Order: sequence, then C-alpha cells, then structure tokens
Amino acid sequence: MTARELLRGDLRLVASLVPAESRVLDLGCGDGSLLAHVRDERGCVVRGVELSRQGVASCVAKGIPVVQADLDEGLAVLSDGDFDVVVLSQTLQVVRRPDHVLREMLRVGRTGIVSFPNFANWKVRGYLAFKGRMPVSRVIPYAWYETPNIHHTTLRDFRVLCVEVGGEIVREIALASWGDSVRRVRALPNLLADTAVAVVTSRGPEGMRSAGGDLATADIHGG
Repeated sequence: MTARELLRGDLRLVASLVPAESRVLDLGCGDGSLLAHVRDERGCVVRGVELSRQGVASCVAKGIPVVQADLDEGLAVLSDGDFDVVVLSQTLQVVRRPDHVLREMLRVGRTGIVSFPNFANWKVRGYLAFKGRMPVSRVIPYAWYETPNIHHTTLRDFRVLCVEVGGEIVREIALASWGDSVRRVRALPNLLADTAVAVVTSRGPEGMRSAGGDLATADIHGG
C-alpha cells in the first residue's frame, strides 16, 4: 500500500490540491501523514503545528518540522504570507475559536485548504429526528459526552463564516463516505455530503491570484 493510499479519504483529496514544491503548513497536523506525503511525493517544504505530544512525536519520527502549540492562541510566531498553502483538516470544529483560527490561517498563508464534517448531512438529521439522540456514525464516531467536536458546522455555516472573517471560497468539494472510500457529491451537498473540502483565500484580487490555476476553479453548489 502506497503512502497516499494510507491517507484518510478527504486527506487524499487535500493532498491532490497542494501544488508541487509549495510551502505547506498543516494546522493540527496529527501524526504528520499528510505532510510526509506532500513532502515526499510533491517536493513540498513542510511544517506542522500540533497540540498532542503523541502527534508531535510521530511528526519528529517522520522528520517533519513541528511546533507544539494551541491553535486557539494564534500563530503570532509566523509572519503574513509565510506559506503558499495552509491546511486545516478536520480541526476547525474542535477548536474553541474557529473564526480566529480561520483568520490566522488566511493571514499566514496565501491559500487555505479546509476539510470538516458536515453536520447537516441527511443521516445526522434523520438520526436526531427519529432516535432523539445525538448522532454517532463513521464520520462522527464519538458519543456526545466524549466528542472533541465542540462547534458543529455545516457547509452553509462555513460559507457564512468565511465571509465574516474576510475570506472567499474559490472551490468547494462535497464528499460522501462510501465503504472505505469517498465519492463526490454534486447535487444538494449540504444535505447529502458528510464531509466538505474547501479552498479559501482572502477576499480581493490579491487573494484570488494567490489561489492559482486549478485551485481557483469555482465549484460551489447550493444545498
């Protein structure tokens, strides 16, 4: 099995969106698997930020430069535009201040790639409506009393948040889990998708230019 195949489904998509030889920062990088992949396969210069000691140790073992830090405290040690791409994968919903983290991401990076679970998915809605309990699923695997997800968001909510922090979504890709893989959702994404990947830049001509070729291809649907 290749390094890419070992990545989670949404991370494989995120990795494919990262331009070759770019400077990449991964916020909440976990064990560093994504950074190791884009470093080895796409020639990227990488750096991670991770809070857990276990994650930091795994990154160090992979030879990935990593800083142990709490994203809610900001990225004051990093200058504006230090990175070409900043990744925030399955992390936005677990931080205390998602608006602040998103602003910081757009400050230090020319382009942001964000992935997050969509809590408006039809299975989540149905589970709550018919069982009267907080949903537990493959995408949301935690019971309500132990979940790290403290800000449950949807595709529509994320679009609003991006505008409020001065960002702009230049590409939105909705995904639905299917066995061990994921498939693209093109219609009614806010209802049918359980995961979303969004490419975000700061609003304005400069931000749009920084997104570059394929990343700036508009792919936003209603739902």
